[in-house]
Amino acid sequence: MRIGINTLFLVPGDVGGTEVYLRNTLSAMAALETEDTLVLFTNRENDNLLRQDLAEYPKVEFHQLPCRATIRPVRIVIEQFLLPFVASKQSVDVLWSPGYTAPAICRIPQAVTIHDLQYKSHPEDMKFSERLMLDVLVRTACRSCDAVITISTFSKQEILRYGFAKDEKIHAIPEGVAEHFSADLPGSENEKTKKLAGVGVQKPYLLCVAHTYPHKNVDKLVDAFSVFSKTFPHQLVLVGKARRGEDKVTESLKKNEDSSKVIRLSSLSEAELKLLYQGADVFILPSSYEGFGLPVLEAMMAGAPVITSRMASLPELGGECVEYVDTPSPENLCKAMNKVMTLPPKQRREWLTKARERARSFTWKRTGELTLRVLRDIANK
Repeated sequence: MRIGINTLFLVPGDVGGTEVYLRNTLSAMAALETEDTLVLFTNRENDNLLRQDLAEYPKVEFHQLPCRATIRPVRIVIEQFLLPFVASKQSVDVLWSPGYTAPAICRIPQAVTIHDLQYKSHPEDMKFSERLMLDVLVRTACRSCDAVITISTFSKQEILRYGFAKDEKIHAIPEGVAEHFSADLPGSENEKTKKLAGVGVQKPYLLCVAHTYPHKNVDKLVDAFSVFSKTFPHQLVLVGKARRGEDKVTESLKKNEDSSKVIRLSSLSEAELKLLYQGADVFILPSSYEGFGLPVLEAMMAGAPVITSRMASLPELGGECVEYVDTPSPENLCKAMNKVMTLPPKQRREWLTKARERARSFTWKRTGELTLRVLRDIANK
């Protein structure tokens, strides 16, 4: 079977979790021992990256379309009108669009991945014009595609709640987490300390990986840390880019008596991120809305105790292996941070062992297999 994959949405380093999802799922599908050929339709920004990712797999083809995803109106036009023509010319049996949008008119059976409906539940994260355009495109994709793939039971319920697709059309396929997050990085502890210092981090520290969208509640974490830091000598390391909630984060930092203890990082290599996870005394994701919440699994795999909210998809990931707050208020977060920091060593080790075992049940191989099954089903129908 020739499986067409629409990667036109991908701007490397800019689309966050959807990039991790696409690249890992593609690698998992390509590694499966099947007779299928993956036919990737790429853009000018991502073509080289995806070629490097999949260089070892012979049954992968690349067709670069003349667009840049950063110029969104052009990308949408190319996706809606040129992509169906090129996909048909390449004789693909099914076309999968992993980034929310898909051609409205296409002779080929189609599937689309809708990761979440954040823009519906948290409209403050986007401009009105952006929300309106996205809503039209996502609803159109759900109507025109034969299958809708999503990444959690929670996201499936969101798609149902807003009436985007019927139950029988939606397939909840969880993401995976890379096993390498659990493997020790090479080098002595002194060398690791120097590497941390190279990005401005010193032990002990707390870690949060999240862009500053309002629903991520990074400002509330900073408020909690201002109280926590009066008792504990930690830094707070925030990894993520500035988004529409950045003003609130800035206000919280101004209120902090020692904002120099808050370290802001944006672009890190995977090795640097892994080092931060493994060295953190606590990982905190105070988000109130996640379609999946992959950093929680990465931290669990890396051996960091996790604090997160009991909201959206997050309990599906953490099970009983993380510390939850019912609502991510500064008071609740500070209380949870104190609780985790004062756990007896034996209880902490047992907790982290169970968390890593649970994280290992989420594999990209399974994501690739289940996604491929859905694509085959709609192609065969």
